[in-house]
Amino acid sequence: MIVITLQRDKCIGCNYCVEVAPKQFQMSKKDGKTVLLKSDNKKGFHTIKSSDYTILESCEQAEKICPVRIITVKEI
Repeated sequence: MIVITLQRDKCIGCNYCVEVAPKQFQMSKKDGKTVLLKSDNKKGFHTIKSSDYTILESCEQAEKICPVRIITVKEI
């Protein structure tokens, strides 16, 4: 199982995560911040759990490329 978490409130809207993982991330037209698609929001932490390991590599790239370090990817 893969757990991806985004601290959306701290997003600066650089769009890097969308470029490397467009199936999981999208930019909001309302506020210019990224959205973790199909995620649950709990106190500013947007999280998805997935058993689809085909998304792992691109999400790990998004985690590494994020300049404000607000994306985490874990395998549980």
